[in-house]
Amino acid sequence: MIEKFSFGTHVETGAVVAPVKEGECLPYFSGKAEGEGARFSYPLQKGDIVYGLGETMRGINKRGGRYVSFNSDNPRHNDDMPSLYASHNFLLIDGEVRFGAFFDTPARAVFDIDLNGSGKIDVKCERGVTVYIVEGASCNDIARQFLSAIGRSYLPPLWAFGFGQSRWGYKCEKDVIKVADGYEKAGMPLDYICLDIDYMDRYIDFTVNKKRFPDMKGFVQRMKKRGIRLVPIVDAGIKIEPGNAVFDEGVEKGYYCKNLEGKNFSAAVWPGLTHFPDFLKKEARDWFGRQYKFYTDLGFEGFWNDMNEPAIFFSEYSKGKKGSRFSGDPLYKGGAALSDYKSFSHDVDGTEVPHWDVHNIFGAKMTEASSEGLEKLLPTRFLLFSRSSYIGAHRYGGIWTGDNNSSWLMLRRNFTMLPGLNLCGFLYSGADTGGFGGNCSRELLLRWLALSCFTPLMRDHTTIFTRRQECYRYAGKQDFKAVLSFRYRILPYLYSEYMKAAIASDLLFRPLAFAYPTDERAKAVEDELLFGESILIAPVMEKGAKVRKVYLPEDMTEVRWNGKMFTETPVQKGEHFVKVPLNEVVFYIRKGKCVSVSSGGRNTSEVDMKNVTLLGDGKEYTQYLDDGFTRDCTSKNLRVITK
Repeated sequence: MIEKFSFGTHVETGAVVAPVKEGECLPYFSGKAEGEGARFSYPLQKGDIVYGLGETMRGINKRGGRYVSFNSDNPRHNDDMPSLYASHNFLLIDGEVRFGAFFDTPARAVFDIDLNGSGKIDVKCERGVTVYIVEGASCNDIARQFLSAIGRSYLPPLWAFGFGQSRWGYKCEKDVIKVADGYEKAGMPLDYICLDIDYMDRYIDFTVNKKRFPDMKGFVQRMKKRGIRLVPIVDAGIKIEPGNAVFDEGVEKGYYCKNLEGKNFSAAVWPGLTHFPDFLKKEARDWFGRQYKFYTDLGFEGFWNDMNEPAIFFSEYSKGKKGSRFSGDPLYKGGAALSDYKSFSHDVDGTEVPHWDVHNIFGAKMTEASSEGLEKLLPTRFLLFSRSSYIGAHRYGGIWTGDNNSSWLMLRRNFTMLPGLNLCGFLYSGADTGGFGGNCSRELLLRWLALSCFTPLMRDHTTIFTRRQECYRYAGKQDFKAVLSFRYRILPYLYSEYMKAAIASDLLFRPLAFAYPTDERAKAVEDELLFGESILIAPVMEKGAKVRKVYLPEDMTEVRWNGKMFTETPVQKGEHFVKVPLNEVVFYIRKGKCVSVSSGGRNTSEVDMKNVTLLGDGKEYTQYLDDGFTRDCTSKNLRVITK
């Protein structure tokens, strides 16, 4: 059962799409309006676990931290960092009392969850909020109800489940070809290469630098014939440049956010001074979505949206101000000064609304604009993922978890974010494998790849200021080839479990406690997850570790992939110390279950999804099978495979 409770007023976010009845008295929380906002409190019991909050730091259990929903361009990812690029305000409290709570507000919200041992949840919303309370018989039940209420997850094409390579610094055709050649020569699979801002003409959206890419349309087609798609970046700001047709139309039609004087707001991002499209205005979203025709006419079928918190280097108000967080250097990338977010506004159904009050849905509305435009421009499913997000954006695209760094902590946080992201609807998600900032070691990259083989978005991405992070550049290429090949072996299961979860409004990743609610040891596990209906994953996430401890809540089948073959070994319930060489991927199949695997391929088009082998001690597996492109994605595409 779901009920909603309103406190004050706020701009509708569009997060919840199913009809929900208005409740009379907010249960569980003591809550009240407070000025323009509201505050809530809930007493936690000693054994209560708090799940959710999507893209946030710390562990799977969110107790002990402060989390601030205020989307921030912030590459400093430490466990005490309260804000990242997204706001996912859904909590699931699991204890003697079990329920879910979604605090739906597009403005800033602070979640103190047993902070400093307070023994309670304190939530402060700066503006009006609608609180949705979800009651159910189990954690799974609560999750499914909430996912049904917020709508079906975005469905990518099959090729989007392949391995992608990216780097800020691929400046021209030759750079991209060298990467493709490097993977091909090493015998490593690859499905797409991402193009960062260097492909653009002076970093301007909807342009191509013709000196660096003289025949982009032909280049896209030539790469596609090699089995590799190109995926360009699109940023949120439109360069102020009279004479540019896109810019001029935005000015003429009034599609940009307004400043304090009622003129178009100006802020510096990569191309220099820009205007921000008013993504809260339907006409502006439609206009922005139409601009993707520039890319689809060139043959692109995948895109990644960036800088949409929105990131601001400085604005017409903050540049040069004493005490500003910025040096005034337009190349400084550190996120907006808070004052900038109070310096412009949106047109919401004819009413002027300060950006501060709707800040957290700006990036989500950009994703919505892009997706709806691409739905009209392309006949098939497309790849789309974004940096900034809010619950509801999961219906339009996936996300990556932002500009992380090459550290073992970030590998662990990639892992611990997964169930929280799924609880908030984001099935298609993943991190910058290997880390965006910093120099990734061979050991760290191999361990990270072994985890990323299970995440729907699997992309190696790094910045221009780091060592080259392509897998073929490291010593011991055979080890990387072995791990990457596993992704294409497990593809039938990964694709099936993703599509089944999306269609049924279910989770892809679950904490162990969701399947073993009476197992106290399972509840405490933070370094293992259930993946789909059959698999338990327990990746190595500690530097120098050759052995890791694994807790199995039931008898399972241990499966090892060494780059050439799978080996299966029955393992009894309980604690085990497991050797995991760097060139192997180890996972576990639950009792009575099966996993479908393929014979692999150099890219997804070479993977035979029909002829699969079943691993595990089960007798059958229900596979989702379609052409990988159709939008007609329903349960009619399910088929039962037996041993």
